[in-house]
Amino acid sequence: MYTTQQEKQYFDICKKWLTAPATVLDITLLKDALKYHEWKYYVMNSPTLADYEYDQLYKQLEAIEGSHPELITPDSPTQRVANDLSGDLDPVAHVVPMLSLANSYNAEDLASFDKSVKRYLNIPEEQDIEYSVEPKFDGGSIAVLYEDDFLIRAATRGNGTMGEEMTANARTMPSIPLKAPLAELGIYKAEMRGEALIRKDNFTKINKAREASGQTVFANPRNAATGGLRTKDPNETRNRGLEAFIFQLAYAVDKDGNDKLQELSTHYESIELMGRLGFKIPTGQMKKCKNIEEVAKYCADWEVKRESYEYEVDGLVVKVNDLKLQERSGSTQHHPRWAIAYKFKAKQATSVLNDIEYQVGKIGSITPVAKIEPVHLAGVTVSSISLHNEDFIKSKDIRINDTVLVERAGDVITYIVKSMEELRDGSQIPVEYPKVCPINTDEENPVTLIKEEGESAWRCPKCTCGAQDLQRMIFHVSKNAMDIDGFGKSYVETFHSHGWLKDISDIYNLDYNAIESLEGFGSKSAEKLKSSINKAKNNPIHRLLHSLSIHHLGKKASKLIAAEINHVLDLQNWNEEKFVAIKDIGPVVAINVSAYFADDDNIALIKRMEERGVNMTQTEADQPLVVSEDAPLSGKTILFTGSLQKMGRKEAQKLAEQNGAKNISAVSSNLNILVVGEKAGSKLKKAQALGTVKIMTEDEFLVMIR
Repeated sequence: MYTTQQEKQYFDICKKWLTAPATVLDITLLKDALKYHEWKYYVMNSPTLADYEYDQLYKQLEAIEGSHPELITPDSPTQRVANDLSGDLDPVAHVVPMLSLANSYNAEDLASFDKSVKRYLNIPEEQDIEYSVEPKFDGGSIAVLYEDDFLIRAATRGNGTMGEEMTANARTMPSIPLKAPLAELGIYKAEMRGEALIRKDNFTKINKAREASGQTVFANPRNAATGGLRTKDPNETRNRGLEAFIFQLAYAVDKDGNDKLQELSTHYESIELMGRLGFKIPTGQMKKCKNIEEVAKYCADWEVKRESYEYEVDGLVVKVNDLKLQERSGSTQHHPRWAIAYKFKAKQATSVLNDIEYQVGKIGSITPVAKIEPVHLAGVTVSSISLHNEDFIKSKDIRINDTVLVERAGDVITYIVKSMEELRDGSQIPVEYPKVCPINTDEENPVTLIKEEGESAWRCPKCTCGAQDLQRMIFHVSKNAMDIDGFGKSYVETFHSHGWLKDISDIYNLDYNAIESLEGFGSKSAEKLKSSINKAKNNPIHRLLHSLSIHHLGKKASKLIAAEINHVLDLQNWNEEKFVAIKDIGPVVAINVSAYFADDDNIALIKRMEERGVNMTQTEADQPLVVSEDAPLSGKTILFTGSLQKMGRKEAQKLAEQNGAKNISAVSSNLNILVVGEKAGSKLKKAQALGTVKIMTEDEFLVMIR
């Protein structure tokens, strides 16, 4: 971007200005010099001025512009700092949709990808395709739009089609040029794609500063980066030290609208061009590979060194390098056919198990939770890990004070792989699983735990302390149950702490005037909550049955039972035989539902809910769905995975049912169809391995049923 002569000029003149300050006549050169040093520092990671020296020159520019505001230009370094809040972020449409990437996890997956690319391009399998490989940064995706050389808009990824406009925040990021010399290439308008993230060492410094000032520390660099993109205060974005790497030139036209991308040959060339224009690119971390075998080796080598890299990465991105071949390959609704993400294996670390605490669930299950020495794992600080149940602890012989191996599977689920028996020094204590409820603090009235035959969890059969009721209320308002919009876990916990909620019937008898007076609430919040609760009162009774947290009574069984009754309290008169007479209702569900409706306290609860306006009678939504035998999915089992773009998961499942399919929850030999949305993970991989499952996109599913 800069010639050697320019670099020396900027260095020499800046050193001069540190002793003899610049004047108004020097302002253009001063701005150019500061932009050069920003590029050296934030893009090239090779500063030639100390931070203090840069600050002194920056203040000189501020002083000159303060005296001569007519000399302020949009690309001046001082225009990166925003003093005002940006307000709510507005939705904006991307010039070109930002698609997701399909995933691969090993050399075999890469080889399959290579074959599919050749199949789409009608290229012989023995012929090599050149690929470009680059880091898959773990941050927040952004799109930056330039017109007539100036940055005019920046947006988050959003849903791929629509993002949130965050131009004010982007302007505070020195790695994003406010002005780029695109006109030199004949480009009038261009959109680049990139990833905003925080360098590991900067993240550590930020958290130390937050801790020292009494602020909550960030969980990981990714969360801090994505939050920094969407903050309403652009200065907060700058304070977090966000950097943006450009990984694609997605759109480029001249003033007449002619496509300038056609003048470029390869993706690698386009990224190098972005670097020469002043954008931050993964210099030294990109590689051109002559074939997929070379790609696989590079991926394996990179995985070994991932920890030493200064940014968080969760894999590599493999792209067909030839841009014309990319265009010929095309894209699905979900991802480009010419690119794939190579995901690194789960990260592991060792820690010490300090203690085990216990949590109670909505059906009384007592779950042990390991409290370990905090450890940074796959971008997250981990200090608590579920131990599931007593059998899990025994099978791994986990003891207090053990050194344990911790892993984050898929960089999401954290679990203990094993205890390090060879490191025991005699201080380790075997775990004595509690015989009475550990949540109940009333020592005079302990509740003995039970474990039913065939189950691994110990349960508290009769909650006396209220902890189980709290979990039931949290579940009752959730999307999977009564789906009370805006009534989340934190609200339930707050109202419970004030004594307003003792059981789920109290949800329908809240004092909205009292809620309005709470800190953080107000008349609008209270009114919105009231409206959501009143709407939920009219829910079909299958939702209500599921929301009662009856052991083993899931959504499907709740629908089957609701279809057979006129009123919820009809179930008082049902015996176990009547339940099992319903197809797909087993004896375990029959026993549990019968027991629930034989309990006077539960009947009183339901009657209170009905008195407070909750619907207890069958609705049209509770009646069984009648599907013709010639429905397009008749007799098929189906599963949806990943994020769907054109409908919600529930809507898709309902459409599948209406067209004859049976929704199931896991990939197995019983699955016929897997519909894949964005960020499909292990389920897709497992289905591919089975080889018997028909895999289709969301669009293909819609075509099939229509």
